[in-house]
Amino acid sequence: MLHFAKNANSLLMFLLELGVLVSVAYWGFTLSPNWGVKLLAGLGGPALFVAAWALFGAGGGVNATFPLTGLARAALEILWFGGGALALYASGLATSAVVFYALFILNAVLRIVWKQV
Repeated sequence: MLHFAKNANSLLMFLLELGVLVSVAYWGFTLSPNWGVKLLAGLGGPALFVAAWALFGAGGGVNATFPLTGLARAALEILWFGGGALALYASGLATSAVVFYALFILNAVLRIVWKQV
């Protein structure tokens, strides 16, 4: 049973990672009525997030170019998932932002307890 819960938590982590990208893209495409700004923010924002994750956090740091561990990794995750929540909030989806960040906190606590970090 615990094995199933750990796998579900890993799946949640992956879905939260995708959620950050979707949130930032949504924010970008709702940022302005100008299509140029929409395209730049809607595509460029997620691209910047992908670049940061690839450089410092991919695969729990295993696949990252510059893997972070310890407090640096925790700070990266707080900024990364916090950025997704802020993007939702800035888009006018305050409840979604709170739920998103609460799921991240739950996921992070379970990863620490179950030594998935």
